Amino acid sequence: MTQEEALNILKTGVNVFLTGEPGSGKTHTVNQYVRWLREHDIEPAITASTGIAATHIGGMTIHAWSGIGIKTTLTKYDLRNIAANERVVKRMRRAKALIIDEVSMLSANTLTMVDAACREVLSKTEPFGGLPVVLVGDFFQLPPIMKQPEEITGQISLTETEDKPQIFAYDSPAWAAANLTVCYLTEQYRQNDPEFLGVLSAIRQNEFDETHLARITKRMTSAAAAPKNAPKLFTHNADVDRINAGMLKQLPGAENAFLMTSQGSAKLAATLIKNCLSPETLLLKYGAAVMFTKNNQKEGYVNGTLGTVVGFSAHNGYPLVETRGKRRIEVEPVEWMVEENDRPLARIKQIPLRLAWAITVHKSQGMSLDEAVMDLRNVFEFGQGYVALSRVRQLAGLHLLGWNDRAFRVHPEILLKDGEFRAASAAAARAEGAMSGEAAAAAHKDFILACGGNLMSNETIKHGGIEAGGTRGRAKQPTITVTHALLKSGKTIAEVAEIRNLAPTTIAAHVTDLYKKGDITQAELAALISPAVKNALPEIHAAFRNIGREKLTPVFQHFRGTYSFDDLRFARMLLDNE
Repeated sequence: MTQEEALNILKTGVNVFLTGEPGSGKTHTVNQYVRWLREHDIEPAITASTGIAATHIGGMTIHAWSGIGIKTTLTKYDLRNIAANERVVKRMRRAKALIIDEVSMLSANTLTMVDAACREVLSKTEPFGGLPVVLVGDFFQLPPIMKQPEEITGQISLTETEDKPQIFAYDSPAWAAANLTVCYLTEQYRQNDPEFLGVLSAIRQNEFDETHLARITKRMTSAAAAPKNAPKLFTHNADVDRINAGMLKQLPGAENAFLMTSQGSAKLAATLIKNCLSPETLLLKYGAAVMFTKNNQKEGYVNGTLGTVVGFSAHNGYPLVETRGKRRIEVEPVEWMVEENDRPLARIKQIPLRLAWAITVHKSQGMSLDEAVMDLRNVFEFGQGYVALSRVRQLAGLHLLGWNDRAFRVHPEILLKDGEFRAASAAAARAEGAMSGEAAAAAHKDFILACGGNLMSNETIKHGGIEAGGTRGRAKQPTITVTHALLKSGKTIAEVAEIRNLAPTTIAAHVTDLYKKGDITQAELAALISPAVKNALPEIHAAFRNIGREKLTPVFQHFRGTYSFDDLRFARMLLDNE
């Protein structure tokens, strides 16, 4: 299936499993889909199975987003607590679609818990509480890290049975219930070497033989003969740390230190720091082998671009890096952030570099490298060798120190499952091809309307004397700016929601943000509150003083749902300014 075919299917709003070989464009397709959603004022929840993957895509882990955290089981009590967590409730209610990246590293048990949490919070029995879901990943790559379940009575029914331990996400009942359309991308954008593609395909199809081994053997080298500035992939962290520290120490001259800064939620910032490929303290010297850890096409680098430090700016001290393509770049600090509804919850800032003499196979997942030295003698799980080999673009870029028996093997169960995925994708592609342009456009329109989005992007919005967005082709005003303009014209929250075809809760969230930034005065906020809430303000404020202002849920429960969370939030904001 092509990326275009997959994108057309995604735009219909069906639940999708997006897969394909490394370099087939899964991330690019998801980015196109997210861009399309946001052009129509539809905000997706962007999550991933691991912190590293979440950092790559600018989202948060599915564990944090869903509120399940590090739990391995969920009791009914746990589910009630998740549903009482204001932040989780707010996240789920705002999301109009759920994207989970690197699903291969998500266990069946975890996917089951995510599904249960969504259904509990959204009070719907449909899979994932009715949210359209897009699961992204390749099961031939790194598998889930399995933990023993906690021995807790009253836990929700999970997927494990005595005769068949369930490991992969597709074993979860939630996977089957979601009725996923499989989109198996078949184009290749990373490797441009037919001989190397043949080797990788042979590993993937469990057809790796003496012919392929002979090609790999030609790339054998020794540690002494391996290119010094090529990144080295190891299976264990100890090897990586030892190589990088030792190589930096060998270089002459003083070290230049670059310290990471952070803002926002301390907990989320800590997660970003932990999973960012650039370290908290980046130590560099002239001549250091480095790798870029962020995409910036404008500046001429992507995540995985290799280079060498050739100096430091006399103006600001930033490192000067010469890439393999002989391009010189003054590398300025960039940000990694966790966003929700276009708002940063936490951010970190650092020079987007790391020492590139060595890196773990685990942290290399998702990268494209010009060349790499690999030691696959200690591969300990299926897919680890395949992930490492598929990082490089061509066979000439591979320098292999050694391997063990598992390095060129894939999980036998995944091999069988892959045939099912390919067949399902072929059927989906035929169905997509048979759909007329009019039918496809109608399906896309229905999905946009079902999500409460705007049918036309970049089009003039004229209401109450306000013109926003401009004509087609002009940049849209930020959605919160359009809301602010309509409120300034005298519209109520309900009227703005109807005009913008958005949920009232979304407009209420805009009001909260505008008030916190000082764009809405206390008097203007009070004017937006309903008469019933305004009359009850003394009673509501008294409840906040007695129960506490930190959380809305206890006050919401105190009034037995008489007032919405948004009503109570506005009341608390007015109380905080007394």
